Amino acid sequence: MSNSTMVVEFLLMGFSDTGELWIMHAIIFSLMYLVTLTGNFVIVFVTILDSSFHTPMYFFLRNLSILDICYISVTVPNSCINSLLDSGSISKVGCIIQVFLVVFFVYVELLFLTFMAHDRYVAICQPLHYSVIMNPQVCIQMTLASILSGLVYSGFHTGNTFRLPFCQSNIIHQFFCDIPSLLKLSCSDTFSNEIIILASSIGIGGSCFIFIIRSYIYIFSTVLKFPSGADKAFSTCIPHILVVSVFLSSGFYVYLKPSENSATVQDIVLSALYSIIPPLLNPIIYSLRNEQIKHAIRKIMKNKFQSRNV
Repeated sequence: MSNSTMVVEFLLMGFSDTGELWIMHAIIFSLMYLVTLTGNFVIVFVTILDSSFHTPMYFFLRNLSILDICYISVTVPNSCINSLLDSGSISKVGCIIQVFLVVFFVYVELLFLTFMAHDRYVAICQPLHYSVIMNPQVCIQMTLASILSGLVYSGFHTGNTFRLPFCQSNIIHQFFCDIPSLLKLSCSDTFSNEIIILASSIGIGGSCFIFIIRSYIYIFSTVLKFPSGADKAFSTCIPHILVVSVFLSSGFYVYLKPSENSATVQDIVLSALYSIIPPLLNPIIYSLRNEQIKHAIRKIMKNKFQSRNV
């Protein structure tokens, strides 16, 4: 590879090589982005303004909404702009930042979803110990631990990826920079990188998924003893499990797929499932179907309307 030129910038192709799909891509992604921002900002404002939501459950929900706003903002706006301008160039520094942030938000998102499952488990299965186990200090410590460990985790994988030379091509068949797509462009051996990704993904993702499923098994076994509360528990828990399953299964497929396999539109769609769908659906699952939050939204809107009339 002595005659090769080292890559200093990348070209994000996304849907631009599939005919008219780039216009649809820009429109759909923009709408999904706006819906996601609206839903998550509503959760943040309501849970801050209404003191009745100053509880561990809504503390994690508020943090999850803030995280989702940041998470989807890393990839979607840039992708929409690239589609509208028909230009997907991104500098190497920009790609490094995007990879770091995507890995960081994926990691922290998974931990937050795990914490929320644990919070519901303690609230339903150990209600007498809830205030002790999930006290404010513990919640803050869990949040800080997830953020700090996420920075270390993301920094390691980003550094381990960009230590590789990229000289085969600068075309990334994806709508954002991600590690699997970058490994395909390296002109050196990426086997160790793939093994590390495999081990960390299965270790962390698998552990969190098992913990979440275990928590909900205990929750289901408890609420089934009280039929009056079973419907409410199932209506929240099952959608949560589905979102986590889509999040993990699509992420596992993209990150654990052998790097020598060629990129397809299916890869882009699956990447959208773990980078766009969870931030979009989380407000719907946790809040818009929550009568308490809907009541708080109506109350806030009514107060603002009355204050304007005065």
